[in-house]
Amino acid sequence: MESIKSLTKNTSSRKKAMPLGGEVSNGQNSEDRISRIAISAYYKAQARGFQPGHELDDWLAAEAEEKQ
Repeated sequence: MESIKSLTKNTSSRKKAMPLGGEVSNGQNSEDRISRIAISAYYKAQARGFQPGHELDDWLAAEAEEKQ
């Protein structure tokens, strides 16, 4: 019976490196997309005076704008 260490080694060597979220359909990588969404969400929060409790709403609105 194989040890857990050898099983982990075998499965980890088969994994392919992929950036978070993979590639975006227009060829830009996901890190750039996430950065643009984060910046847009920041400006939305700034416009509200950084009132807490709306972080997810800001992120989702920025994400929706990014898809357009």
